Amino acid sequence: MLNKPEDKDISILTSEYCRLDDKFDFADKTIELDLGCGKGSFTTKLALRYPERMIFAADVMIGRLRKLQKRNDREGAFNIHPLRVEARHLLSMIPDRTLTRLHILCPDPWPKGRHRANRLLCSDFVSQLHRVLKDGGHFHFSTDDVPYHDIVRRVIVASGLFEEKNELLADFADIKSDFEIRWNEQGKKVYHILWVAKKKK
Repeated sequence: MLNKPEDKDISILTSEYCRLDDKFDFADKTIELDLGCGKGSFTTKLALRYPERMIFAADVMIGRLRKLQKRNDREGAFNIHPLRVEARHLLSMIPDRTLTRLHILCPDPWPKGRHRANRLLCSDFVSQLHRVLKDGGHFHFSTDDVPYHDIVRRVIVASGLFEEKNELLADFADIKSDFEIRWNEQGKKVYHILWVAKKKK
C-alpha cells in the first residue's frame, strides 16, 4: 500500500534498520511502547493520561495506524509516535534499558499446533523484552485466551527474568484496548498480567 500524505507522522520502519534513538530524542524521557497497538484506543487514552511521557504505538497494519493518528490529532494526544513495523524487528532497534513500560495486548494466540511458531511470546522474544526494559520496568500482557495466558505465564516464569506484580495494573486498569472492548461486548473476559523486569546482570 502506497504511503499517503496523512502518513507523514507515521514512521515506516518495515524495510529499514536503525537504532530508534537515532530517530527520536530519548534524553530524560519516560518511554512506553504499545506493541501491536491496533487502532490504538488504549494508546491514545494512555498518552492523554501521561502527556509528559513519550509513547510509541507500533503495528504492522498501516490502516490501523492511520485511524490511530486521526484519533490522536482529534483528541490532542501529541506525545504518541506511530511506528509501522513488525514486533521482532522493532525490538532489535531499541537500545538496552530504554523502556519504562511495554504493553502487548490481546495478541493472536495462534491456537492451532501447526501455527505455534507464529506466536510472539516465545523464550527468545521474552529475553529481548527484558533487554529493552529498564531494570524495574513493567511488561503488561493481556489475552482473552486462557490456554495462551497459561503458556505465556509459564514462558515468563521459566525465563527467570521477571517478577509478577499484578497490583501495579491498577495504574491503568480503567483503560481498555479496542480488542478488549470488542471481547467484553461479546461477553468474554480479558486477563491481564504485569511483570517487573529483574535487574540485569
